[in-house]
Amino acid sequence: MNTPKRYTITTALPYTNGPIHIGHLAGVYVPADIYARYLRLTGNDVVFIGGSDEHGVPITIKAKNEGVSPQDIVDKYHAIIKKSFEDFGITYDNYSRTTAPIHHETASEFFKTLNNKGKFIEETSEQLYDEEANQFLADRFVVGTCPKCGNEESYGDQCENCGTSHNATDLINPKSAITGNTPTLKETKHWFLPLNDYEDFLKEWILEGHKKDWKPNVYGQVKSWIDDGLRPRAVTRDLDWGIPVPVEGGEGKVLYVWFDAPIGYISSTKEWAAREGKDWEPYWKAKDTKLVHFIGKDNIVFHCIIFPAMLKAEGSYILPDNVPANEFLNLEGNKLSTSKNWAVWLPEYLEEFPGQQDVLRYALNANAPETKDNDFTWKDFQARNNNELVAIFGNFINRVVVLTNKYYNGIVPEPSNFNDVDQETLAAVRAYPDVIASSIERYRFREAGQELMNLARLGNKYLADAEPWKVIKEDEVRTKTIMYVALQIASALATLSEPFLPFTSEKLKKILCHSALDAETTWNEVKTKETLIPAGHNIGKAELLFSKIEDETIQKQLDKLEASKKANEAANKAIEPQKDTISFEDFTKLDIRVGTILEAEKMPKTKKLLKLKVDTGIDTRTIVSGIAESFSAEDVIGKRVTVLVNLAPRALRGVESQGMILMTETPEGKLVFVNPDDTAVGNGLQVS
Repeated sequence: MNTPKRYTITTALPYTNGPIHIGHLAGVYVPADIYARYLRLTGNDVVFIGGSDEHGVPITIKAKNEGVSPQDIVDKYHAIIKKSFEDFGITYDNYSRTTAPIHHETASEFFKTLNNKGKFIEETSEQLYDEEANQFLADRFVVGTCPKCGNEESYGDQCENCGTSHNATDLINPKSAITGNTPTLKETKHWFLPLNDYEDFLKEWILEGHKKDWKPNVYGQVKSWIDDGLRPRAVTRDLDWGIPVPVEGGEGKVLYVWFDAPIGYISSTKEWAAREGKDWEPYWKAKDTKLVHFIGKDNIVFHCIIFPAMLKAEGSYILPDNVPANEFLNLEGNKLSTSKNWAVWLPEYLEEFPGQQDVLRYALNANAPETKDNDFTWKDFQARNNNELVAIFGNFINRVVVLTNKYYNGIVPEPSNFNDVDQETLAAVRAYPDVIASSIERYRFREAGQELMNLARLGNKYLADAEPWKVIKEDEVRTKTIMYVALQIASALATLSEPFLPFTSEKLKKILCHSALDAETTWNEVKTKETLIPAGHNIGKAELLFSKIEDETIQKQLDKLEASKKANEAANKAIEPQKDTISFEDFTKLDIRVGTILEAEKMPKTKKLLKLKVDTGIDTRTIVSGIAESFSAEDVIGKRVTVLVNLAPRALRGVESQGMILMTETPEGKLVFVNPDDTAVGNGLQVS
């Protein structure tokens, strides 16, 4: 395709079982919004489509856990997610939901079309069934041991430890996530899409056709799947939450969520078109339309193999031109986890950092996981704001506006002769739209964002070298030219920053009073117009675009994460199972006495060992205890303790230890003495 007539941009549909976090934003939504905003600024016909994925087992699991209906769950989180996107400046043309009637209708018709064309195969197979719950177990309702890596908490469809996909029946020792019972096998009929029939098509379309223009991580994952051999994949499930299978024999079954969710892009486009009085079909069926899916790497297979196979089977739809999937974003060195609350949640960020949407957008884009997993840290977030947005971009704009108001009462001065530096600077400004566009159109959004910042750097260097605050004392005519050039750079930044920093762009346009110009400057006009902001134009007063983020603000965020980490450690602290049963006679062999620690010293060349002198009531003896990482020698002197006194002596680092101090551990991992509280209990008394 040479020049597309229109663009259809989609983003992965987030599950409505929780709010959006920074991993979602960095992987999918920020790059997609940059792309859509850029295309609009360059005059293209764009529809930017999103929506909530409201079917699937995670929804039903959360509903069961909270004792509410699945509809209650999706209504709650759809509203939260939609508002978060709006407040964060994600400019969807339509944000829909898969519980919408238009989606049920679209997905049902799609299924019936494929069924009528004979594109499915029907098979009866044995699937896991929970007798007590009286239902078949969908993949996420089964937990067992992964047959590949041995992870004992693998789901029925995928092991999150090793990433292997499998069937629930492949699990070793499977258990129902509903009742905890061992499921039985029971026959059920389902419809399957024979992906193996599309291997040749996929090899030609992707492995040959997109070898050079698709990202290596996407191409590599697709190639691995195809090389491994594709197999039929079920498109229906035995569930009561979802879109009912719309053909005879489908009673009690729904469309599998992976089948219905991508059709949500089509139904959302239909919803938009109906509202706007447009025809939806060219955006999905015309060959001069460019279709781009923005997703995370966990969705590559669905968008590059399964959904294209569905579209090919239907026959009238175009295929995606590109699927620029990103890798994963980690948080402070650890994998993001919604269940462990190891995340930065968008609604919380918007509340705690009011008016600073662009700071997060910039930090996430600057550190985007485009080619490999990357790490978000609050310190880097702070540095991106303070050292780049404040010190480079904000500093340049502030100096230009302040000086223009100081010297010329806010009126853009009339330039005189441009010297070589002026002309080179203005030429460089006019080159930036193409430089930034080239990066965006190759889906290198991180690189594009840095080029935007380089334009601000150019402005700072120009001012620093020209020194108008000195020149004005001896050459007012030259100063006017300097400030005129600086204002052209500021005006270019106001336009070119919109895809990356939309709130800042709007604020800067207001400061420069762009609305009073004859027409809003377009992206392409930045490179073609001689004058972006004319002499005689009156700009507004200076207003800080960004504010410095202090250490205390960042520490609060780090403290929140630390609290989550401790809560997780406490929750995951397993209670040790009961040991083998012993007889009463075995217990009576243990001689446990009350004692007092008289002396303590750290054992040399060890981290864990303290050498203790303990009054056991029957003697004073030496005991070596591995508690030095929890207690100092000074901490334990005088402590009342319980001691196993008839334990056989054991040499530790050359010191004979004559007993054992009884300890336990809190859920947080802190060692605690097991000791008598009553001061009337004297040394030497037996514990029985």
